[in-house]
Amino acid sequence: MSIAIGLVRLDDPVILAPMSGVTDLPFRRLVKSHGAGLVVSEMIASAAMIRETRQSLLMAKSAGDEQPMAVQLAGCEPEVMAEAARLNADRGAAIIDINFGCPVKKVVNGQAGSALMRDEATAARLLEATVKAVNLPVTLKMRTGWDDRNRNAPRLARIAEDCGIKMITIHGRTRCQFYEGQADWAFIREVKAAVRIPVIANGDITSLEAARDALTLSGADGLMIGRGAYGRPWFVSQVARFLRTGERVPDPPLARQLEIVLGHYEAMLSHYGSAVGSRIARKHLAWYSKGLPGSAEFRAAVNRTDDVGAARALIRGFYEPLLERQAA
Repeated sequence: MSIAIGLVRLDDPVILAPMSGVTDLPFRRLVKSHGAGLVVSEMIASAAMIRETRQSLLMAKSAGDEQPMAVQLAGCEPEVMAEAARLNADRGAAIIDINFGCPVKKVVNGQAGSALMRDEATAARLLEATVKAVNLPVTLKMRTGWDDRNRNAPRLARIAEDCGIKMITIHGRTRCQFYEGQADWAFIREVKAAVRIPVIANGDITSLEAARDALTLSGADGLMIGRGAYGRPWFVSQVARFLRTGERVPDPPLARQLEIVLGHYEAMLSHYGSAVGSRIARKHLAWYSKGLPGSAEFRAAVNRTDDVGAARALIRGFYEPLLERQAA
C-alpha cells in the first residue's frame, strides 16, 4: 500500500485528517507516536498565516518526532496562499495541503474551503500558485462536490493534477451534506479513475470494517481518518496494521490508556498554558472516557473545574477504580 507524495514516501498511507480544534501539536505527536503514516495540522487561514498571528503560528508549530507532517491552508487568494505556503515550508512542514472541503459557512462565505469547488478557474489559479511557490509536495483535500447535482470532484481532480498537485483526498460527502448522511466511498472510485496521482478516501472510517470497506469500494490508495481517532490516538495505526496484515490489534490496556491520557493532558498544558490547555483538554477527556463506567459523571466533574491539580486527581480517580476492579 505504500505511496509516494512527491519525495515523501508513506509505507502505510493511513493518515490523520486535519480537524479544527483537534489536530494540534500535542495530538498529532501522540497519534504519530503510535505509528501513523502522516499527520496533518488543523486548517489554518492563509491570510492569518502571513500576518503571523499568534494563533496561526501555534497551529502551524511542528516537532521533529511528528515528521513528515503536513500543514493545511485555506484561502481564496492565490498570492496569499502562495506566501503562506512559503512560510510553512520555512517552518518545517514536509507537505502543504490545500483545503477545498471545509463546509463551514464562515469559510464558505469567504469564498474559501468547499466554495472553491464552485469556481474551478479560481481553484486552478490557487493550486498553480501554491505549487510554484514551494519545493515541497502540495496536496489537496476536497469533497465530492457542492451538492448532489454538482459532484465535480473527478473534473477538479484532473485540474489539480495538471497544476502539479501530488495527492488528493476526497471526503465522500458534498458540501451541502455537511456531516449528515453517509460518506459515498464508491463515488471516490470515479476520482481515482480520473487521475494518476494517489487518491485517499475519507469520511465515516470509524472501525476496522469501515476502513476495509472504504478502501474496497473506493479503490483508493489509502485512507484518511478523522472522527474515528477521537479518544483513540492509536486507531490510525490499528487500521494500518489491519489493512497490511489482517491483524486486529487490541486497544491498549486500561493502565496504558491512563498513561496516555495523563501524558496528553500534560502536553496540552505545556503547549497552550494551563488556563487554555485545561479547557481544550475537556473534549479529549470526554472522548477518552466514552463508554467506560461512570464516564458521564467524570465528564461533568472535569467540565466544572479550572484547576489543573483537581483535573489530574479526577483523571486518576476515574481510571484507578476501573483498574482495581479489572485486577480483582
